[in-house]
Amino acid sequence: MSSALTDLFPLPIVQAPMAGGVSVPQLAAAVSEAGGLGFLAAGYKTADGMYQEIKQLRGLTGRPFGVNLFMPQPEYPGASTGSTGAAGAAPPSAAAVDVYAHQLAGEAAWYEAELGDPDCGRDDGYDVKLAVLLDSPVPVVSFHFGCPRREVLDALRRAGTLTLVTATTPDEARAVERAGADAVIVQGVEAGGHQGTHRDIPENDGSALGLLSLIAQVREAVGLPLVAAGGIMRGSQIAAALAAGASAAQLGTAFLATPESGANAVHKQALTNPLFVRTALTRAFSGRPARGLVNRFMREHGPYAPAAYPEIHHLTSPLRKAAAKAGDAQGMALWAGQGHRMARELPAGQLVEVLAAELEAARTALSSRGGAG
Repeated sequence: MSSALTDLFPLPIVQAPMAGGVSVPQLAAAVSEAGGLGFLAAGYKTADGMYQEIKQLRGLTGRPFGVNLFMPQPEYPGASTGSTGAAGAAPPSAAAVDVYAHQLAGEAAWYEAELGDPDCGRDDGYDVKLAVLLDSPVPVVSFHFGCPRREVLDALRRAGTLTLVTATTPDEARAVERAGADAVIVQGVEAGGHQGTHRDIPENDGSALGLLSLIAQVREAVGLPLVAAGGIMRGSQIAAALAAGASAAQLGTAFLATPESGANAVHKQALTNPLFVRTALTRAFSGRPARGLVNRFMREHGPYAPAAYPEIHHLTSPLRKAAAKAGDAQGMALWAGQGHRMARELPAGQLVEVLAAELEAARTALSSRGGAG
């Protein structure tokens, strides 16, 4: 299905915006130059840091690209009402963060690192980043962890920017359509990294939908173009997503192992290391459900991590950096989708070409079977 979005780039291949230093300008440029849509991740960066990466990317390619923003997160449960509980007690999540910090004391001692300040910011510089993107528009902007207000999406549209919003359920997709976004990123539970749920409800853990089922349900719920995300590593899987009703496919883990990726070398090696046999959703590193390779830190702390994002992200940040510096994969957040063992260490541009060839072969095979019938 053609749309204003897919008309921007020749191939239905989108490189997922992976925050934390993975989606660097070199990676986005290589993907865009090969005919896909490269993405920068503004999450965890300052507005100026985002702007400098956009400038660098524009110097590397004249082709369309995207920038991803994290939505500001709501206050602790109870905080929005101004209540601190009985006798001035802290809200429940604040107490849970304190308990978790105490549990992580041994990790801090092991890595000789101080725990981070859990209260050092909740909005990720959202308003300032939006102002930059309205003042110096980019072709595409996507949003994670929620849906912007209609006036925000309208302002970006007037600036000439196409907007995408991640959804993990049909209800979230309906909200995206009502808000006026140009397309929906439908994220299946197979996806690596953080689930882009609009609200983090602990009771919903384990109820997330697989990608193909989600595409079908969202396709019937909304009329917007869909970008499929979740565990996609091969062109044949892109073909399946397109056949199910998506207009394009977004791949993250597949690009994580490329030379242009800014991922830590230990992280790249872990994707295909036989030591890491499976992935799981965990709150251990950030307080929000995110899929990564199961390692010691996840096993030991995942069952006890509270639903408190970005507080837990800030709290564990020094530990993760210390583990990466030490080359210790057992203490790092090794974000990866379910197809991680299929990662290929190809240059990003070549990977796009290989995926496109696999997609064409899969389409030809499907067409041949249809003709034979």
